[in-house]
Amino acid sequence: MFKPLSAYIGLRYTRAKRDNHFVSFISAASVLGIVLGVVVLITVLSVINGYEQGMRDRYLGMLSHVTVSEAGWELPDWRERREQVLKTPHVRAAAPFIEKQVMLKAGEKVRGSLLQGVLPEYEKEIGTVSRYIAPPAKFSDLKAGEYNMILGETLAKKLGVKVGDSLTLLSPRADFSLDGGDAQLPLLKEFNVVGTFKVDMQQYDSTTAYVNLQDAADLFEMGDLVTGLRVQLDDIYLAPQVTQQIAAQSSGDYIVTNWTMSNQNFFKAIQLQKTMLFFVLILIIAIAAFNLVSTLIMVVTDKESDIAILRTLGMSPAQIMRVFIVQGSVLGLIGTVLGVLLGLWLASNVGVIVPWLEQLFNTHFLQAEVHGITHVDAKIEFLDVVLIAMSALILSVLATLFPAWKASRVQPAESLRYE
Repeated sequence: MFKPLSAYIGLRYTRAKRDNHFVSFISAASVLGIVLGVVVLITVLSVINGYEQGMRDRYLGMLSHVTVSEAGWELPDWRERREQVLKTPHVRAAAPFIEKQVMLKAGEKVRGSLLQGVLPEYEKEIGTVSRYIAPPAKFSDLKAGEYNMILGETLAKKLGVKVGDSLTLLSPRADFSLDGGDAQLPLLKEFNVVGTFKVDMQQYDSTTAYVNLQDAADLFEMGDLVTGLRVQLDDIYLAPQVTQQIAAQSSGDYIVTNWTMSNQNFFKAIQLQKTMLFFVLILIIAIAAFNLVSTLIMVVTDKESDIAILRTLGMSPAQIMRVFIVQGSVLGLIGTVLGVLLGLWLASNVGVIVPWLEQLFNTHFLQAEVHGITHVDAKIEFLDVVLIAMSALILSVLATLFPAWKASRVQPAESLRYE
């Protein structure tokens, strides 16, 4: 098969065994540096992608894509309002909820909690909490009038309760004292623990408890009022658009919010962190790629007589440049391909490797108190891999330009004078 002369010689130089073993070692080190740089970059960015995805899924599993409430934080006629919201394009489900800050007491242990009153038949269509309820418990166990409760696993451990135990809910309420003044008398009610859930987010596992909507309404004397409606969409990124549509068709003093309003800064911070890490880690590849400079300069020095002979046979300086550009580019390509393959393998097995390392060193890399979650899987983005591979190849080619130019400046007469 026909090959251009420069490419043919460049490939021969790449495959040829060298008498100078130090040059061979430097070449291998350059390729290894590119491999390690690409592996680290793919793995780190994939882990950040997985962390972002995990946080988003868990946040939206506990919250909602869009929330509809009334200015007084108590929504009347929620059934009629729900039917209106369900007619909005891209709305998949809507569920009423009552949200109150309460205290939970079991024995001598007391913990603050965010109480969520829900309708099980509607709530299972909102978010992903139902997936994380420890079997055999399920949302349908929250039956009206039975005062059952499902609470976060961490909260249950802090209270020292398990399924089948009971605990006391405490909440202040305004009442009238004998002298006619207002007094804060505690509201007390016993609940049965019928299940626990773990979404692997400390913020919710340690504070949230679910009860039936009717039980919460009776307890807080809310009648048919609710705190608001949680709305689930078929595309979370359409939340701002759907929010505007729901607000436009709302009559009355309604407040419509969405997940981007309350968590936008958090996810922007993760994206910024990812961008900065990319530029920091790309320097690793740049350092490895520019090791090719020293490698090729040594090759040029080693091959000066060969270059001189090629020049006397009629090769132009431009052709000589292409010889060494090809050689350096092939080394960069080998390093990039090996790095991508190893990086994809490592990123795909992060969920297995990290627990093994934690067990080996008896530590936890993700502390729930610090990171909010204790487990994360890598998520490989095709565009990230392409960008990393292209960056490594471009840097490798750029690294060949100076040595190739230096080779093209070799003077045949000077190089062959003492041969």
